[in-house]
Amino acid sequence: MPTLPHYPFSLHTLDNGLRVVVSEEHLAPVVAVNIWYDVGSRHETPGRTGFAHLFEHLMFQGSRNVGRTDHFGMISEAGGTLNGTTWCDRTNYYETVPSNHLETALWLEADRMGGLLDALDQDNLDNQRDVVKNEKRQTRDNQPYGRWLELFHELGYPAGHPYQHSTIGSMEDLDAASLEDARNFYSTWYAPDNAVLSIVGDVETDAALAAVRKYFEGIPAKGSFPDPPPSTVPSHIGEEIRQVVPDRVPVPRVFVGYRIPPFGTTEFDAVEVLATILGGGRGSRLYKSLVLDHPLLQPPDGNVLSPWPFVGGAALLIADLPAREGVDPAELEAAYHELAQVGEVPEAEMERARALITSEWLHHLATVDGRADMFSQFTTLFDEPALVNDMLPRLLAVTAKDVQDIATQVIRPDNRVVLVFEPESQAAAA
Repeated sequence: MPTLPHYPFSLHTLDNGLRVVVSEEHLAPVVAVNIWYDVGSRHETPGRTGFAHLFEHLMFQGSRNVGRTDHFGMISEAGGTLNGTTWCDRTNYYETVPSNHLETALWLEADRMGGLLDALDQDNLDNQRDVVKNEKRQTRDNQPYGRWLELFHELGYPAGHPYQHSTIGSMEDLDAASLEDARNFYSTWYAPDNAVLSIVGDVETDAALAAVRKYFEGIPAKGSFPDPPPSTVPSHIGEEIRQVVPDRVPVPRVFVGYRIPPFGTTEFDAVEVLATILGGGRGSRLYKSLVLDHPLLQPPDGNVLSPWPFVGGAALLIADLPAREGVDPAELEAAYHELAQVGEVPEAEMERARALITSEWLHHLATVDGRADMFSQFTTLFDEPALVNDMLPRLLAVTAKDVQDIATQVIRPDNRVVLVFEPESQAAAA
């Protein structure tokens, strides 16, 4: 195993329950501030979908002492960058700033953690609801192949399962959201004892902690949080689920999804290596066969196979197979299914997969913002910030037998959802 970097850190918990990870690095005068809230679309209730993502937008619309556009303005004026993202299992917000502006970023995050309701009015809600609805139209409803993600949520999980809807929610639920609903959602989930704050970069630990206490310690703990809806589901569908989707698209595209064990398990680790062997980069089995040797597949922008890291129940492994022009999607799908039967895994393929996984991990961890996000992730999901250092060795320890065993368990006809997007004219002719 290659010598891997070790990233020092310390974990602290304030009296109000806020967990704080600090990792010093003095290579450049910058610092990343990253905060994860333990709430995502999995925590939403029927009729109230899309709230986690809606709050990703509302959290930038001002708070007790910050004007509507001031969060963006103050970080930009400091020479920093910022954003937020929503996932099924969490919501996060982050800034990277010159290290002398650490307190600016902390003050902004603390003000909206403790004082968003002072600025959350009907005008803000209506404005950001429209922004989210336009985002849904642009990225899903009116985008070629745009329905694939929501269809995998719907078809990959049984009715009522908390992973059955995507983070963006439904138009109906967004339209029905009242100001009281929004304020209740914030009051339920946004609290220091439901959050992890990571600070990585050019800081002194004691000084950083003093600044955190200065801005966050006065925010009261909530004390308890609702259990998310039950998400236990077998890591196996039990049948093939197939749907043909006529769409305004230029060429057919096939998506194949499998249920897999949840993120954080050793079985998920094996799936990551399996996905790299089959579909990771130009040296993978699928690329060499379907792009180079038998040109059925368009050269992909990224990996052909990608696991979704869900922690609340079975996760998903998704294959994205855009056909070349003139290729019959049935021929492409049949060739894919044949190649996906893994069989023997030579050591050369294992070594290539380990090298690619190592490169991707180290590339992500090389930046202070990437590292801060990883510390927040592993602390929020597993209460184990040390996984920043331990997860890559875990992946590199996966054996060829582990890959063969998980492939036998996962890559099977009775454990897949198949979506075939076809141009509307072809579908009508058929």
